[in-house]
Amino acid sequence: MDKKMHYGWIVIFMGLMTTVAAHGFGRMAYTLLLPAMKDGLSFDYTQLGLLGTGNFIGYLSMALIGGFLAARFGTRAVITAALGLMGVTMILTGLAQSFGFAFAMRLLTGLGNGAAFVPAMALGSAWFAIQKRGFATGIVSGGIGLGTFLSGLIVPFILKSYNADGWRYSWYILGILVLAVAVLVGMFLRNQPADKDLLPVGQEENPDSTKPAAKVSSLDWGSVYKMKSLWFLGVVYFFYGMSYIIYMVFFAAYLVNEMGYSQAWAGGLWAMVGGLSIFCGVIWGSISDRIGRGRGAALAYLVLGTSYLVYALVKVEAGFYISAILFGLTAWSIPTIMAAAAGDFTGPRFAPAALGFITLFFGIGQSIGPALGGYLADTTQSLTTPFLVAGAISLCGMVFSLFLKKPAREQ
Repeated sequence: MDKKMHYGWIVIFMGLMTTVAAHGFGRMAYTLLLPAMKDGLSFDYTQLGLLGTGNFIGYLSMALIGGFLAARFGTRAVITAALGLMGVTMILTGLAQSFGFAFAMRLLTGLGNGAAFVPAMALGSAWFAIQKRGFATGIVSGGIGLGTFLSGLIVPFILKSYNADGWRYSWYILGILVLAVAVLVGMFLRNQPADKDLLPVGQEENPDSTKPAAKVSSLDWGSVYKMKSLWFLGVVYFFYGMSYIIYMVFFAAYLVNEMGYSQAWAGGLWAMVGGLSIFCGVIWGSISDRIGRGRGAALAYLVLGTSYLVYALVKVEAGFYISAILFGLTAWSIPTIMAAAAGDFTGPRFAPAALGFITLFFGIGQSIGPALGGYLADTTQSLTTPFLVAGAISLCGMVFSLFLKKPAREQ
């Protein structure tokens, strides 16, 4: 019997590389670049929050459509094109001289981000059996942490090397790296096991239970957003989008501009967050495989909410470290659990479309979050209030998660 590695693991690695590029470089790096862009372009916090909102509006717009396009035309083509768009617009972001141009580029980067990330997170549902789905999806989400970690090392070095223009060169270099990942994904990613005459990983011992995923028609798409369970799953996901993004966007600005720490210290702490979060998706995906998606999500929300509240209230180095550690160990827990849950409810055929649909709710939340956080910061002249609000929102997510039911097939 041939014991060679299942191609599904190569696909999952390509998903990991996609999330490194799309989220780690395309989005999370913005947190570290925010103070330098504020100075270089003379923006206020409201404008910086709106730049983040522009990115997330683009993400929201394409997350829903991108999941459907991947289900209809194939994950490989959609992710490759999306990463190409991201790379080009990130490079162009470095050329920004005005708010309008910067906003447009962040909007377009967000479009590419949504179209790449959602199909990548659904790869576990297509290539792995249900009992291993959370674990596989956790590997893909680990790319967010790895990309964040790498950004925490790369961006401060570039900022220091190029001084006032460091933020511009950061966007140039990160954009080139994203284009390189697009080439790799185009070469090695495959849409589904049937493309390689394989069954999903973990399904080999029961080959009749899984059929190759078919392309999704417009009528099939309609059946996805008529599922009440997916609407509730989307509501649960909304609380994560609105809360975590406040913490992410204003993390470094709080330390540098309000607490008086250096950019290098903030970058080092952010790199620690990224390093800790590399395996958090695997950990929380496995937890949800064992105790259920609802209880797993509730526990994750509790840890996240605690992290935000500690960041706001314990204003000493120990507090910042505790907050960063808690967040790092839980950062991508909810996206991992939500991606696995979407596949549980609909099966591999509809997984990209279902994840795209619930990401609509997540996207609405994270579109509101930066603008709300920036407004609260400007109004109160402090970033403490936005972090407190983020903590309260996260605890609401915990309560709603406890009412998340299992799919009918699992009851």
